[in-house]
Amino acid sequence: MAILDVYLYGAPILRKKTNPVTDLPPDFERILNDMFETMYDDDGIGLAANQVGLDMKFFIADFGLRDKSLGREVFLNPEIIFASGAVEDEEGCLSLPNIRERVVRAEVITLRYENLARQVKEIELRDFLARVVQHEVDHLNGIFFTDRVTPLRRSFLKSKLRHLAKQASLGLHAKDIK
Repeated sequence: MAILDVYLYGAPILRKKTNPVTDLPPDFERILNDMFETMYDDDGIGLAANQVGLDMKFFIADFGLRDKSLGREVFLNPEIIFASGAVEDEEGCLSLPNIRERVVRAEVITLRYENLARQVKEIELRDFLARVVQHEVDHLNGIFFTDRVTPLRRSFLKSKLRHLAKQASLGLHAKDIK
């Protein structure tokens, strides 16, 4: 297994809507193992494919880190089909090192996705796990959590985001910023 480079805010692939997953590449198991290793190495709970440079609509998550009755999952072509409630909490992101902000998200969501066996599944998630999924689905749609903060908070973040974008333009990745 290998630790992959996590792309920084400012990298073009992070602002692009990812392409739906059709055929899985032959080395997909290795890609997934490397993504999980990368996520764990940075104490993450979820990681979107475009964060490691893949233009594919999927993300991984290990809900077992928060709820022992759940575990690791791969979400292919995820789509939030229902959302209700609103709750504000702090978020961070592997592509935005050292930035944390309070973000309002739906409290309960229903997610439709394909699992690795390519079966269509629907699950209802709430609270923290719903937040994780909303965060990762946003990534796949080219949206950062900083896009969801108030305009005032975003103005305070402007110089930090500009700095990260400059680092990304130099070819640096999240591990280079720590």
